[in-house]
Amino acid sequence: MKALRVTALTPDLSGLALADIPQPEPAEGEVLVRVRAASLNYPDLLMTRGEYQFKPPLPFVSGLEMAGEIVAADTASGFAPGQLVMGGAKTGAMAEFIALPLGALRPVPNGLSCAQAAAMGAAYHTAYVALVELGQLERGQTVLVHGASGGVGLAACDLARALGARVIAATHRTDKYEALAEIARPEATILNTGRFREDVSELTGGRLCDLAVDPVGGDVFDESTRCVAFGGKLLVVGFVAGRIPQIAVNIPLIKGFSVVGVRAGEYARRFPERGKRIAAALDRLASEGAITPHIDRVLPLSAWQEGFQAMERGEIVGKVVLEP
Repeated sequence: MKALRVTALTPDLSGLALADIPQPEPAEGEVLVRVRAASLNYPDLLMTRGEYQFKPPLPFVSGLEMAGEIVAADTASGFAPGQLVMGGAKTGAMAEFIALPLGALRPVPNGLSCAQAAAMGAAYHTAYVALVELGQLERGQTVLVHGASGGVGLAACDLARALGARVIAATHRTDKYEALAEIARPEATILNTGRFREDVSELTGGRLCDLAVDPVGGDVFDESTRCVAFGGKLLVVGFVAGRIPQIAVNIPLIKGFSVVGVRAGEYARRFPERGKRIAAALDRLASEGAITPHIDRVLPLSAWQEGFQAMERGEIVGKVVLEP
């Protein structure tokens, strides 16, 4: 089968290439899935450089998540051949076939295409863990979402709005400002360059935000510490800006807010029952049309380089999906 395989860790994607490799054979407790769509996530890019916390042994097939159809499954598995499913593991999704454990798969929600289902998993799971599980979001609260044009950021905007929050979408890209306002449909959109606290204060009547979702880090985190209301939470998702920020603990003490780390995948692994509950909640919202993943572009697997480079340059709004 064709698969996008990492054979060397490099800063320029030169260790990543399409290859012909044997089709996987499902082990005990696994099913074989024909991949119809694989979603590109930022950790996929980091893993090609060896910069992600999970470092699989070389060579490995790239791709965290996918959607496709069951090729073969035992009747006791609960799945049937031809059934559309979504899921994934830490690697292996960007290929024509993948063998996955039963627990790593669930049916595609009604109303979603395979491309949308592939784009929903990691991003919306992260958004849900951040906003609901850790942030304890309540209807009517104000959520500031940084990196709002990215996969997790856009999912957080979509989910927060569906749950009745007021959403302020923030981006540093002036070229994405109008598109973000149209796609994310927030209550307001701001540029998070420089001192943006005044913008947040003006939009909230001086109250500031209850939750701030930050997958960016760097200067954005520093200024966000000035934007969180007393009793609020600053949710740390990642550091795509490059600089891992630091904070003097007297700041959250005096201002009365919490800094909360969000590791959504680890959260589900440590609390599997909660992980199942999160998946069920997201599937229900998707099947009701309350949330809808936005796809920036769908590319054939052979055009993987365009997708990875677009993500690297920060050009996309939403998710890139690759179709084998």
